[in-house]
Amino acid sequence: MRKTHYITFRKFFHKPSFNPSTKPRPFKTYSFVPFSPLAMLDPTILTIGGIILGIAIIERILERWGVIDLVDQFGKIMRFILPVTFYSALIYFFATFMF
Repeated sequence: MRKTHYITFRKFFHKPSFNPSTKPRPFKTYSFVPFSPLAMLDPTILTIGGIILGIAIIERILERWGVIDLVDQFGKIMRFILPVTFYSALIYFFATFMF
């Protein structure tokens, strides 16, 4: 006939720690930190945004004054500068704040 051996809950969970025969290998861990919208308050991002906003305001003022030729020149320049600036700022933002 078999005898049943009971282990108390306390003995089961409070076993002495044992030393593993093999040492764990170190490995690199990476973590993803979600970025905050407050990170957009970086001086570089604010400067780029301020310059673009300033050019847009100047363009509107020149349009009110009736200097259409100069407004057209600003429009041509902005069609090139805006996408380049946007993607450059986006790359800068992710390169600076994500890594």
